Amino acid sequence: MNKREMSVAGSFYPKSCSEINQFIDTCNTSVEEHSRKKVKAVISPHAGYIYSGFSANSAFNRMDTSKIKRVILIGPSHRVHIKGASVCLHDSYASPCGDLPIDLEYSKYLIEKYEGLSFLPLAHHEHSTETQVPFIRYYCKDVELVEIVYGDIEHAELIPLIKKAFKNEENLVVVSTDLSHFHSLEEAKKYDNICLKAVKDMNPLELESGCEACGITGLKAVLSAAKQLDMQSEVVDYRTSYDASSDANRVVGYMSALIF
Repeated sequence: MNKREMSVAGSFYPKSCSEINQFIDTCNTSVEEHSRKKVKAVISPHAGYIYSGFSANSAFNRMDTSKIKRVILIGPSHRVHIKGASVCLHDSYASPCGDLPIDLEYSKYLIEKYEGLSFLPLAHHEHSTETQVPFIRYYCKDVELVEIVYGDIEHAELIPLIKKAFKNEENLVVVSTDLSHFHSLEEAKKYDNICLKAVKDMNPLELESGCEACGITGLKAVLSAAKQLDMQSEVVDYRTSYDASSDANRVVGYMSALIF
């Protein structure tokens, strides 16, 4: 079987299923009891779990996943330059807790339907998407994956795809992004607050006022699509690498949020 193999297991996240389950269970001991939301999208960070795992888990933990059958996973390419975006056409997606099937029919449909999409195998060694899969595997049962890794593409080109996905109650969109990179703690919070406010306000134009999210294209696209469909948002968690490292000189910001 043609499989999307793991690229960052053992570095960004644990390579064993028991360690992943233990990590998530430990995170959940610190999460307050809450009602679960039927959400259409998750915005989630993609650093090593020691830095951003709690933030990511906090959003996935809030979801009612009972009707979700397909997860459309969107993240920026860090390893290779891509013109447009690549949709994974492997048969399955490897994870430490078991492989997930890839929805090939839907993936091929996207490539045929939307300009700028193709399948570039080298793009699918990407940590921005892969780091989300253990959470998807833990919380979403019996789902199929669609992995989209984007490079040089305008956010407007992704909006129709996301809007179409939103209209099916069995779809969940996961958009992966970190926030600012390698500023002082004070500067990082200044830039990150622009991103946080844009998400809270459901206003993608605010992102252009200084948000330094590495996945700003996907973030703009999902906010734009959600705004056009009169959806709501909630920022679930914000933290920085300082919380884990105590290094206030080269800080990276992390946010998780829900769209419903």
